[in-house]
Amino acid sequence: MSLADATFGGIRWRDALAYMPAQVAGCILGAITANGMFSLAAVSISTHHRASGAHLFSEVIATSGLLLVIFSLARTRRASTAPAAVGAYIGAAYFFTSSTSFANPAISVGRMFSNTFAGIAPASVPGFIVAQLVGGACAMLAIRTLYPDITPAEAADAIMPHREQPAAQPLPS
Repeated sequence: MSLADATFGGIRWRDALAYMPAQVAGCILGAITANGMFSLAAVSISTHHRASGAHLFSEVIATSGLLLVIFSLARTRRASTAPAAVGAYIGAAYFFTSSTSFANPAISVGRMFSNTFAGIAPASVPGFIVAQLVGGACAMLAIRTLYPDITPAEAADAIMPHREQPAAQPLPS
């Protein structure tokens, strides 16, 4: 998502690259937290292999669809609905893709740390990341085709919908 946003000028490349380690760390911490909520070992490396052609193709579809949902909402001035739309999309994609829709490299890395049905074996992660990058590239091509005049402000809205700011109040005299 950050790479797509930087490509459209919504954030600076320097910022997108700085977000990546934080996103990966957050996903790893999320997996460790989820393990604790289910009384599992804090860290358990997944043995769930997901490197089939169908899994990888599913990740291309999952990632493309997610980015299309987000950027289409931003482009059509409905970015405020993106949080609910993303949740609904990921929830649905869990069932309509054989990969269970990781749709993000940071999530793929994080889910290595949980040996559950939701985990992914470390050997499967590089393929997932490549598939997600391909899905992201396909989405960006589709977005450029559907919305050739997307602006950096609209791209920025895809990540952080602009909120109405209250009018400045005059200082007391």
